[in-house]
Amino acid sequence: MSEFLGSGPDRRPQTTLRHRLAELRGPAAAPHPLDARALAALAANPGCRRRALLDGAGVDKAALASALGSPSGFGQSQFAFMRGNAFEAKVKADGGLELLRLLGVESQGDVRVPDLTAAGPEGRAARTALALREATEAGGWSLLDHPMLALEVAGSPAYLEPDAVVVRPDGRWTVVEIKSFPMIDGSADAAKVGAAARQAAVYVLALERVAALTDGAEVTHSVLLVCPKDFSNQPTGSLVDVRKQLSVTRRQLARLTRVEDIAAALPEGVTFDVEACSAEQLAAAVDAVPHAYAPECLAACELAFHCRDRAREAGAVEALGRSVRGELGGLTTVGAVLAAARGEAGDPADPAVAALRRAAALRAEAVAQAPARMPKEYVECPC
Repeated sequence: MSEFLGSGPDRRPQTTLRHRLAELRGPAAAPHPLDARALAALAANPGCRRRALLDGAGVDKAALASALGSPSGFGQSQFAFMRGNAFEAKVKADGGLELLRLLGVESQGDVRVPDLTAAGPEGRAARTALALREATEAGGWSLLDHPMLALEVAGSPAYLEPDAVVVRPDGRWTVVEIKSFPMIDGSADAAKVGAAARQAAVYVLALERVAALTDGAEVTHSVLLVCPKDFSNQPTGSLVDVRKQLSVTRRQLARLTRVEDIAAALPEGVTFDVEACSAEQLAAAVDAVPHAYAPECLAACELAFHCRDRAREAGAVEALGRSVRGELGGLTTVGAVLAAARGEAGDPADPAVAALRRAAALRAEAVAQAPARMPKEYVECPC
């Protein structure tokens, strides 16, 4: 465990946390493995304690959402999955010829492609670490296809599998992300690139743990994003700087190591055991953990529909978006916003309240003048 905020190093045994997390997900439930997508989603919404706890405990959020009556619409379609696999196969065909071309490697014969086969994720992670050290010592080009990396999250290992890692002759390691969305005229959809960058940052962080134990190794903070060029299936690449995403991911993982504090604040007997609890019990358990819903959650979290319904029931302004929430300051509900705009509540000296009242006055003025500005036949029209 890392240091707790303001309390010095945590001396409690790690088994205590693992036992508590096992109780939360249910004694018969196997922990749902964390992957890079889940960790990237955590980094995108670092204030959500609900997701931090559920992911830290290894709860299957898709099964939980279905049990709550709000099945998830989050996930990749089968068509997109097949298209992505087909494009990745093309990029890596002939020993990664197209991928190496994007990296500027002239002769494919000079590139080592180590065998990463091993038993289980732990064995594959150990084999990958050994291959990375051997490739760095060799001093040439090496291509690691689907390596396995380990990253400790909330006291337990999460196993991550990037598309590829390239080791350069100078000892630099570069993460390769292969995506099937197009790169048109040298640029791709900003939202999709941002999601890919957050996912790649998780891989970079895991690689840094291995590089710290390898002489002469350095992990580059620019990942190679490979996408189809324009409207063809021809691969093209672009370097994406992930230093900002890496910093956010580090902070979020530090927060995840304090997941025991979140669990300790729960009422006695709370559990997310889908098999043993009714929908009402699960809803009460989920509602006992604070959340930070935003519309962006719909594309990243299995519980987004449930959290959105709760946010709407409470009239929370977060349901309108983070930018709106930031502009409204201390006004946290839609009812409070409307009351402030009508002049029924709120401090007139508050800039948010003053802006709302000014907007309400302008709207009332525009509505009052609308009939005078419309042609007479429209005003008198009975329809």
